[in-house]
Amino acid sequence: MRDLDVLNAHLDALVALDPRLHEVRAVSGEVSLRPGQRGFAGIATIVNAQQLSVASAGAIQKRFEALFDGQVTGAAYLAHPEDAIRGCGLSRSKYATLAGVAAAERDGLIDYDALEVMPPEEAIAALTALKGIGPWTAEIYLLFCLGHPDIFPAGDLALQKMVGVALGHEERPGEKLVREIAEDWAPYRGAAARLFWRYFAATKEREGVAL
Repeated sequence: MRDLDVLNAHLDALVALDPRLHEVRAVSGEVSLRPGQRGFAGIATIVNAQQLSVASAGAIQKRFEALFDGQVTGAAYLAHPEDAIRGCGLSRSKYATLAGVAAAERDGLIDYDALEVMPPEEAIAALTALKGIGPWTAEIYLLFCLGHPDIFPAGDLALQKMVGVALGHEERPGEKLVREIAEDWAPYRGAAARLFWRYFAATKEREGVAL
């Protein structure tokens, strides 16, 4: 899903499927696509943003892209010294994760073109086979970088919080419960995820995902 008209059609279908989300959509206002880059550049953006505020992630990403003159590739990453890359603000573990992804691309262990046509479960399995890439990173990649229409990253804390708020839970529901709840929103789970992130931004006055 990489077209705003399609996203709005999916949102219409979503709230028709689950009328509880009418109020969420009314509060949220316009929901954007925010498409990401495919391939290593997209993975790098996601990894760089993990466990950081949107502002901090944005600053690091700006320095990171400047280091590569905007051409972020696995080969370019491996050609740069570790100190230069970590000087952008990456932790040692994030540096190692991206070095592993870049090496996997070099060695033919990850095929980004193939990911685009795989069933989502297979694509997630292929990505999480890479050291340091967990389900959240894989699902965010499928959702934003590949535009998959039916992905809901249930491990995301902002999504857990806002699903709980919208559906009247006294405590933030965990990943397992949120994933079960989101099953009822198929095949529009990608629209639901974007809606709840926008709901977070509208009610908390800050973005819930740094992409």
